[in-house]
Amino acid sequence: MEKIVFGLLGGGWRAEFYLRIAKALPEQFAVAAMYVRNTDKAESLRKTWGVAVYSTLEEFIAAGGYSFAVVSLKREVSKDYIIKLCRAGIPVLAETPPAEDLEQLTELWNQISTSAIVQIAEQYLFQPMHAARIRLARSGVLGEISQAQVSAAHGYHGISLMRQLLGIGYQNVTIRGQKFQSPIVNGPQRSGPPTLERRVQSEQIIATFDFGDKLGLFDFVGDQYFSWIRGNRILVRGDRGEIIGNEISWLQSYDTPLYSTLRRVDAGHGGNLEGFYLKGIMGDGEWLYRNPFTPARLSEDEIAIAESLLRMGQHVQGGPSFYSLAEGSQDQYLALLLEQSVNTGEVIISESQPWSKGK
Repeated sequence: MEKIVFGLLGGGWRAEFYLRIAKALPEQFAVAAMYVRNTDKAESLRKTWGVAVYSTLEEFIAAGGYSFAVVSLKREVSKDYIIKLCRAGIPVLAETPPAEDLEQLTELWNQISTSAIVQIAEQYLFQPMHAARIRLARSGVLGEISQAQVSAAHGYHGISLMRQLLGIGYQNVTIRGQKFQSPIVNGPQRSGPPTLERRVQSEQIIATFDFGDKLGLFDFVGDQYFSWIRGNRILVRGDRGEIIGNEISWLQSYDTPLYSTLRRVDAGHGGNLEGFYLKGIMGDGEWLYRNPFTPARLSEDEIAIAESLLRMGQHVQGGPSFYSLAEGSQDQYLALLLEQSVNTGEVIISESQPWSKGK
């Protein structure tokens, strides 16, 4: 496949993931142009990354040279830019969430024409270990999946992962949420490791998502993203087996249980001289996930974002949808209901939205 050349709106923390990926994989990806409204920041990015940076959207659109644009802006303004780009005939890969609230989600859905190409850069289903779990859950080995407990990401990210593991589409759901606060010694943040010991309050969100015949359990504290002492947890349960973390158990027959482990396979360990990168995830002697970006030295989150870029490049050439605006809108809608339930203590029942019927 030829190199994927894309445009990028935004110059913040998340936007830099796309710049790092293009730098690490120059034979596969390139950033043709950026839009950053702040002229000082635009100049700094131009010098640091060697990319053409424009401070007006009109200049960015006129520059062209890219097959799609990544919108990596604050949720309060993302919707308007998605609409403007679509009206200019530019395919869009939008960072999560595509809009801030239900009113804006509905407006965005109604404003986008059926011919517009819009996908959402939801990365968690493409993170290697999660991708391996999803593949296993859909393989039939565990039987009919009835439950997924997800403690790996906040809001729409965690809900997205839950839906993927359960195989849920746009079915309505009953949500019961609550919050719990507890003390924790402050750990690393985006800015780096702590410089002194400080005790802070950690807020945990716990909720059940009852789909009738399937149950999702959402459990997350924000500390998990960077903490050295708060880990992630995943449980996927079917009638013939389950995944607990990286451990798999299932029935070969009613009287024969089998056991295996999801194993990361990395190059660069124990004197191996191939470099240091993830090769893939194995389970029970087979590859459940192969890293398509070897030998680039990328984190799992960067691998997942690169997967979204790769799939978007294929989608604009006529390839399949991989995470549609409808799916991204549904995850954000359920995240808004989760927040409502947690804040009010009420049991919330979702309602079918316009995107659940498609266009």
